[in-house]
Amino acid sequence: MASIAFKNIAKSYGPTPVIRDVSLDVRDGEFMVFVGPSGCGKSTMLRMVAGLESITAGDLLIDGQKVNERGPAERGAAMVFQSYALYPHMTVAQNMGFGLRMGGTPKADVTRQVQAAAETLQITHLLDRYPKQLSGGQRQRVAIGRAIVRRPKVFLFDEPLSNLDAALRVQLRIELAKLHQQLKTTMIYVTHDQTEAMTLGERIAVFNHGRIEQLGTPVELYQKPVNRFVAEFLGSPKINVIDYRWDAGRQKILIGNSVELDPSFFHAEPARLAQGTSIAIRPEHCVLSEPSTGLRGTVEFIEYLGDTLLAYLQIDGVAEHLRMKINHTHKELKVGQAVNLGYAHSELLIFDVAHRTI
Repeated sequence: MASIAFKNIAKSYGPTPVIRDVSLDVRDGEFMVFVGPSGCGKSTMLRMVAGLESITAGDLLIDGQKVNERGPAERGAAMVFQSYALYPHMTVAQNMGFGLRMGGTPKADVTRQVQAAAETLQITHLLDRYPKQLSGGQRQRVAIGRAIVRRPKVFLFDEPLSNLDAALRVQLRIELAKLHQQLKTTMIYVTHDQTEAMTLGERIAVFNHGRIEQLGTPVELYQKPVNRFVAEFLGSPKINVIDYRWDAGRQKILIGNSVELDPSFFHAEPARLAQGTSIAIRPEHCVLSEPSTGLRGTVEFIEYLGDTLLAYLQIDGVAEHLRMKINHTHKELKVGQAVNLGYAHSELLIFDVAHRTI
């Protein structure tokens, strides 16, 4: 196991900055997730740990030792790629043991370590097969097994489940979490999928434009995002963000073309609302209210999600649909129906003009 410290790390390709002065400590044995949209710099951060990308400025420390100038083989890190990167002319066993053989490990030790890793991943029956004979999930297990046999200090995962179907992604997420519990090795996992991030990470670093917007546990990021970007990026269905104007004279919230609400509707203090320009409401915190109260809208689309419904409401003067997640007790809900939306949660998110949480 190993701790990893990023000290004012920067990376540029010519005049183009990709990583901008990032400092971060990954704890010994931690499962850390880097999440963010495409092009935010998360994979570049991972490749710098692996030694596959140079560092423009700052220091990278593994177990307290600066490794900026060390080659990939000297860092004690093993990387699992999205594309599996298996040798097609080698069997599963040969693929898994390749790195050990190249390092001069005796044949008997290679066989023993490959067998142990295969048992951990439940792929012993695949050891004599070739990659073309495997499914996508089996190939990814082999790629993970190739990393395990090296007994690295750090596991690095670069969107390893992106090529798999939804059901298999769920299954392998569970297996990766169990693997971390079993090996207790430091892991850094890169993904653009917020569901993967929320279910796997002990802590999550949310990246945007080469910077960390927020670092914290899944619960901290979901319940207390520091800005609008984090609030919108995490959560499925996506959070509703409503722009508003504050009428100080009448102490009213003005939304869209004609909606006026009292601060009590959102269980918020007027002084706090006066500082903001937009409100965020999670779809699961929306409820149907009485006709005389609430935010009136029209149901334009309904998604059936098995145990719940996701209704999309159009509010007069509001550009984006509002999403409301409700259970099947509201079976009478129909497209074209006028409804009143209420708010049933006290943890309201309010953003100021700079999109920071107030």
